[in-house]
Amino acid sequence: MSHPPSWYAATANDKTPPSPLAGDAQADVCIVGAGYTGLSAALHLAERGYSVIVLEAERVGWGASGRNGGQLGLGQRKDQRSLEEALGKKWARRLWDLGLESNALVKDLIARHNIVCDLKPGLIHAGWKRGDAKWLKEEVEHLAGNYGYTKMRYVERDELREMVATDCYHGGILEEEGAHLHPLNYALGLARAAREKGVRIHEQSPVIEVTRTDPATVRTARGTVRAKHVVLACNGYLGKLEPRVAGTIMPINNFIVATEPLGERARELIRDDACVQDTKFVIDYYRLSGDGRLLFGGGESYSPKFPSDIAAFVRKPMLRVFPQLKDVRIDYAWGGTLAITMTRLPNFGRLAPNIVFAHGYSGQGINIATLGGKLIAEAIAGQAERFDVMAKLKTPKFPGGTWLRYPGLVAGMIFYALKDRLP
Repeated sequence: MSHPPSWYAATANDKTPPSPLAGDAQADVCIVGAGYTGLSAALHLAERGYSVIVLEAERVGWGASGRNGGQLGLGQRKDQRSLEEALGKKWARRLWDLGLESNALVKDLIARHNIVCDLKPGLIHAGWKRGDAKWLKEEVEHLAGNYGYTKMRYVERDELREMVATDCYHGGILEEEGAHLHPLNYALGLARAAREKGVRIHEQSPVIEVTRTDPATVRTARGTVRAKHVVLACNGYLGKLEPRVAGTIMPINNFIVATEPLGERARELIRDDACVQDTKFVIDYYRLSGDGRLLFGGGESYSPKFPSDIAAFVRKPMLRVFPQLKDVRIDYAWGGTLAITMTRLPNFGRLAPNIVFAHGYSGQGINIATLGGKLIAEAIAGQAERFDVMAKLKTPKFPGGTWLRYPGLVAGMIFYALKDRLP
């Protein structure tokens, strides 16, 4: 089975056929999930000399890692002042440092392993409401004054209108170290690098059980892996595999369209080819592809079913931002599932001394999931201090557990959607 149809799948640069697990195998580490977390963990563990097997239910990058908006942020999903208020300045500073490292790590892996994934610089965080502009400006000032960070600047409304051809925004932040990329090709590149280090990746091998033993046995329908350590890296596709942590995440669906190639019109929309995300609760995010299309993400759903017409579903928010595109053809439309947490911060932890997990990136997965894999490798190697900085973040379960969490979420989304309509 190939990847679900999308512009990313159509332009994937690795067609390695799947090699499902068959029979019994052994490894130092068995990783469940071949997204950014699992692939990064596999690569970093292999570089440390561990034997690693990765089991993937579908294909490498099948989930959010191969379908997302491709935006590479700087740090955590929450702003720094909110982290300071909730966690104190010392802990917030450590999270900031890890966030900066996560951005640099992605770029380093791309350069070091020659991953061709259309990496481009620049990220604009655009204020949807008037009050958001003030908040964004204060965040820039806070980071400069308290962290010495000067690689972002506030952009006034008039200048932002010159950078992005819309009247929707009241000001914004230009993040110089932010970037965007082809997310599926990035995942495929990590998989290639991991294989070159000796990692065995078995696609089309859904895991049905992980035993609570030491060593553990990881079972699929056609084989088993006996391993000293197990990493659960399933994110929004965890399903019922591990009920002890399933309630800490909420799988939600997000959707993206790719227009026809826009030619000269592309740079008229986004002058400097940066990616853009706004401050709405259910955000719009967009960028230009390597072949000059607008890739626009917008709208969410909270049931297993996708809208019957994804193109029409996303066209509505796209035209709200860019009404000048009403004549433009949509060539691709797709959706995918990500995992959010109550706090919008990721959930790292241990289920046993030999079983670790990381998930719940809440839309900040390219950088934080990649870093998560590196921190998992450190923890398995006995250097758990940095993993524990993330693991001690408290991640409450959604009210009602896995059965009743959706009604509450839908009610909340309706509330915030109405707030987003205010100026």
